[in-house]
Amino acid sequence: MNKTIAVIRGDGIGPEIVNEALKVLDKIAEQYGHAFACEDVDMGGVAIDKWGDPLPQAMLDKCLAADSVLLGAVGGPKWEGLPGPQRPEKGLLRLRAGMGLYSNLRPAKLWPQLADASPLKPSIVEKGIDFLVVRELISGIYFGEHKTVEQNGEQVATDVMRYAEHEIERIGRIAFETAMKRRKKVTCVDKANVLDSSRLWRAVLHRVKEDYPEVEYGEMFVDNASMQLVKDPSQFDVIVTGNMFGDILSDEASMLTGTIGMIPSSSLGDGTRGMYEPIHGSAPDIAGQNKANPIGTILSAAMMLKYSFGLDVEAAAIEAAVDKALNDGLRTADCMADGCRLVSCSEMGDAIAARI
Repeated sequence: MNKTIAVIRGDGIGPEIVNEALKVLDKIAEQYGHAFACEDVDMGGVAIDKWGDPLPQAMLDKCLAADSVLLGAVGGPKWEGLPGPQRPEKGLLRLRAGMGLYSNLRPAKLWPQLADASPLKPSIVEKGIDFLVVRELISGIYFGEHKTVEQNGEQVATDVMRYAEHEIERIGRIAFETAMKRRKKVTCVDKANVLDSSRLWRAVLHRVKEDYPEVEYGEMFVDNASMQLVKDPSQFDVIVTGNMFGDILSDEASMLTGTIGMIPSSSLGDGTRGMYEPIHGSAPDIAGQNKANPIGTILSAAMMLKYSFGLDVEAAAIEAAVDKALNDGLRTADCMADGCRLVSCSEMGDAIAARI
């Protein structure tokens, strides 16, 4: 198989963790007879510094021409004072919209070797943590109208949360189809006691669920869901929710597993081309120190092989190599524990590649 990957190294620790993922992909290509051509793409702070734009059109065109996109992380304190349209995160939103990536899949899975790293009590952890947040990605409050005006001598800000039926239906079907491959349970998380947009979500999903009689369907207000994730995460299989709620809940979910550095994600649209990235940020405090955990990025590359390229065996090989490295007691600083060996970002990448 010959595939082209648009590689966005990004800011902060982005270049370091992406390098390790590419190292693992090179080993997969060697072992299984594939060829992955990488096209470097500037996005985020590095693009602002170089081009004065968080995602120049030429860079977006590279992503649109590729078979998939692998992203490290964008943003950092250096660019926080810029106006909204010029901030690094705007490049990410533009990329998602430009590629039509409306669904974001974020797994929250506790690796058994890291059970002690979870902040939850052992009695909760032993029930198991293995669920998936399906987040709508290109609508809702992040893409609605934003304005600040002066009224009665003070500034008044407004952000509009807008959803159309077709946007809810397509993300709902992603959730139900995914649940059919898992434990056949979907929970819609919303704020239907307050928001019209959430009431529309429920109305649409009630229709969608009729096409999936095997799937158990339930609904939960977002404030309750945030508590239930801590109280008993084992009750969840697939959570489907809007853009803002999904952003918050998926970050909460990641910490239940002990470290945010282990969690991959995929962003998909109607085709096979997607964008794959770890869910953590650019961590500028440790950038350039070879301390970052590359496993979230490496597992994102595994998701790319599976969902965009249809290479299930190769994806499983990466996951098995990660499992072996953890079994052998290798840990980066974010998940270090007694009796384990502390390794650097590059050493962890080397170790996982060697175990494929």
